[in-house]
Amino acid sequence: MCRLRHPNVVLFMGAVTHPPNLSIITEFLPRGSLYKILHHPNCQIDEKRRIKMALDVARGMNCLRTSVPTIVHWDLKSPNLLVDKNWNVKVCDFGLSRLKHNTFLSSKSTAGTPEWMAPELLRNEPSNEKCDVYSFGVILWELATLRLPWSGMNPMQVVGAVGFQNRRLDIPTEVDPLVAGIIWECWQTDPNLRPSFAQLTVALKSLQWLVISSHQDQPSSPLEH
Repeated sequence: MCRLRHPNVVLFMGAVTHPPNLSIITEFLPRGSLYKILHHPNCQIDEKRRIKMALDVARGMNCLRTSVPTIVHWDLKSPNLLVDKNWNVKVCDFGLSRLKHNTFLSSKSTAGTPEWMAPELLRNEPSNEKCDVYSFGVILWELATLRLPWSGMNPMQVVGAVGFQNRRLDIPTEVDPLVAGIIWECWQTDPNLRPSFAQLTVALKSLQWLVISSHQDQPSSPLEH
């Protein structure tokens, strides 16, 4: 955390290293978590802002990818994304993160939150940084639908559905095909087929320009018709 310096990664300020009050001190982001914002009953975030939020997350995660060694988050989810006063989104909570020294990582545990976890992690199989890309797909789904992932199912049901039945969240027909396509790419069963965060950043930048252009001409948008 000391080494990471990026506008889309929560800034480490210091630490208390003397027991019993061990703690990490970071910058304060007053709007709280992306989860809280998206799932508020009166959420009114427009499509331009939601695409910018997705782009922020992709940029922050790409920073973790390009660090040496690569950092795998392993618990990427909307509750672990914080929003500052200017609506910038920053990646936080590296409690489950690992440094990638080899091609694959294995958690040897099911720690994490099943609703956002990649199927290979749910099966406790060896995994690489592409598990975070799957989680990003769930976050993009949240941004596009403003719905809770796997609502009505308990964590063990999600493990069975995603990890062993190869099920995915339903994408509503009103979500633009361009966005739906990016989400499905992130949810590929084979991790090697999922895009990198660098590729996702490029795709979302293009989407951002399309939204800006469409708003100049008509009210439609890639996140919501």
